[in-house]
Amino acid sequence: MNALLKTAAVTIRDDAEALATAERLATHFATGAAERDANRQLPYGELEQFSQSGLGGISVPASHGGAGVSSVTLAKVIARISQADGSLGQIPQNHFYALEVLRVNGSEAQQRRLYAEVLAGQRFGNALAELGTKTALDRNTRLTRTANGYRIDGRKFYCTGALFAQRIPTLAIDENGAGFLVFVPRQAKGVQVIDDWSGFGQRTTGSGSVVFDGVAVAADDVVPFQSAFDRPTTVGPFAQLLHAAIDTGIARGAYEDLLHFVRHKSRPWIDAGIEKASDDPLTQQEIGKLRVRLAATEALLERAGQFVDRAQGEPDADSVAAASIAVAEARAISTETSLLLGSKLLELAGSRATLAEHGLDRHWRNARTHTLHDPVRWKYHAIGDFYLNDRLPPRRGTI
Repeated sequence: MNALLKTAAVTIRDDAEALATAERLATHFATGAAERDANRQLPYGELEQFSQSGLGGISVPASHGGAGVSSVTLAKVIARISQADGSLGQIPQNHFYALEVLRVNGSEAQQRRLYAEVLAGQRFGNALAELGTKTALDRNTRLTRTANGYRIDGRKFYCTGALFAQRIPTLAIDENGAGFLVFVPRQAKGVQVIDDWSGFGQRTTGSGSVVFDGVAVAADDVVPFQSAFDRPTTVGPFAQLLHAAIDTGIARGAYEDLLHFVRHKSRPWIDAGIEKASDDPLTQQEIGKLRVRLAATEALLERAGQFVDRAQGEPDADSVAAASIAVAEARAISTETSLLLGSKLLELAGSRATLAEHGLDRHWRNARTHTLHDPVRWKYHAIGDFYLNDRLPPRRGTI
């Protein structure tokens, strides 16, 4: 299916409809997740269904025709899709991140035009990160003013969603070192999207490279970016909330598959006089521990979403810092829980779980790959510093 097909999306009206739609799609997406992972089948068709369903527009404010769902609801939507397929859950993350930057820093005219595209079913990818820079925050991609607007030159990597998008929001630096998010049309001359992602997890996210070679862009597609961190905004905690949702969803997917496998496919514990693996007391104890851990993770994710919602309503230094810390707590536990559940699934289900017919090893591989996005150890540092010293966390996209 053509990744750039323009869709005629339905409009989701409220949070309840968004959650119901996510449930319906996730149930469908789950049936082919193992096969897509095993064969690296890129999910063009599934993403088109996602777009047509209206889920891509649920964070568009009601004032612009969208549902304006809460951050709590958006996190639950991402988690539910990630439960079905971790790669599919990650692809829209940068789409919603770009929409948050647009909400915070875009002009009224930019919001009106770009929100309309999203409500019509268009997808936004991303071209933010780069390889080979001194730090993860440095950028070499340049935004240069021209007689007719701007041009972009540079190379990006980890461009999740760009392969499937109609626009590629791109972080570029101008001659003064200021960062801008440029909503580059995917079909613009000089844009090359390269499918060179070869991770052993999250295999179908298409998180490869994008090259910009003298790409002409209109001034109307250039949105300030750095100023979203120079002042208190929710851009950072919002981004991290969705990453926590991805890991939480992967953890839930591993848990549900573990229950099914132990109940129906594990070999009986004949040597111990146990007829069913589900009757083994040690297995029951492990399942109990995992269930408690998962429930805590899901509760902290919802709590973090509530903090983000409050900060979006009344952004200031304290509310944004509180949101960042609450999200860091959710991100820390979701990292550990997704890895734990992926690993315990293999331990309790046994080596058969890695067979192609089951493909349950994808949960651990997906969690291990996605949790490397940014170091969780620094989140614990920020959390401890906040509670010990009342020191506010830095404002950036990784916390």
